[in-house]
Amino acid sequence: MADFLPNDPTLSKDMTLPREPATDKDAAYAIEVRDLRKVYRASGGQPAKEALKGIDIAVPRGSIFGLLGPNGAGKSTLINILAGLVVKTSGAASVWGFDIDVNPRQARASIGVVPQELNIDPFFTPAEALELQAGLYGVPKRERRTMEILTAMGLDDKADAYARTLSGGMRRRLLVAKAMVHNPPVLVLDEPTAGVDIELRKQLWDYVKLLHANGTTIVLTTHYLEEAQELCDTIAIIDKGEVVACEPTQRLIARVTDKKLIIRTVWPVTPAQVSAMEGFKTEVTASGAFSIQYNPMDAGVMDILDRVRASGIEIVDISTEESNLEDVFLQLTGTQRSKAT
Repeated sequence: MADFLPNDPTLSKDMTLPREPATDKDAAYAIEVRDLRKVYRASGGQPAKEALKGIDIAVPRGSIFGLLGPNGAGKSTLINILAGLVVKTSGAASVWGFDIDVNPRQARASIGVVPQELNIDPFFTPAEALELQAGLYGVPKRERRTMEILTAMGLDDKADAYARTLSGGMRRRLLVAKAMVHNPPVLVLDEPTAGVDIELRKQLWDYVKLLHANGTTIVLTTHYLEEAQELCDTIAIIDKGEVVACEPTQRLIARVTDKKLIIRTVWPVTPAQVSAMEGFKTEVTASGAFSIQYNPMDAGVMDILDRVRASGIEIVDISTEESNLEDVFLQLTGTQRSKAT
């Protein structure tokens, strides 16, 4: 594999893991994208499509960064440009300080990508697939961690089974394992838990958290917004090829100030009683309870409860719900989010 390695002093002679760039100009960022554009040419009677419209994103080193957006927003195009699979139209991008145009091999060696598609050779075993991937990245045999990675992914007992015999969740985990064979400083997880059951999802996130604790920068795309809210310290939301928000997670969630008051009643509420709450967004549940959405700056809980009592509703219990990432996502994109399956 010696011929695979470029003759570049920023790469170790024994492995493809990049050392620090010659300059620390971009030392604060694992990924930096500036005015990045991608236009897919017209074909098959379809007009040209502008997938990325001059986006700017900076992913801090050592962070867990969420990259969210509706289907077709441009997330996969961005990831594929960073991975060297798609050629950008214009703009600049760097991975771990390596410009993808000036130092493409170093940039690709700095990133591991877990794709959405289950692109696995069915006639390779998981162990063989990892060994082949490690060889392609020039990782010496003495530094390969095939069984360690397979164990972490819960695939050690399937190490010698053909990939075609694995379940969908196991194949998803094998993709994660393949992305980690060269120990990249940046790991991109594109919908990594789609089709993975709850127990294995927890196992995957435990290992991702361990990688993060050891210094790996994680970039996550997911339709499970609860996961993004819990795991990510910073989140960017892309819609129609543009960045509509990029902030620390809690600051982003704070954009939506509305709260929801859940009221459980002695008797099911009637439409006439609900209509008495004019000025508030109300919703009746199947059990007969109802919710009231309000802004604390405009109305207090006691004022709302007084209006509820005045309408003849007998209250049994109340609770409140704070805004969450889903509320912000829907507000910024104006779409109903897709449910991953």
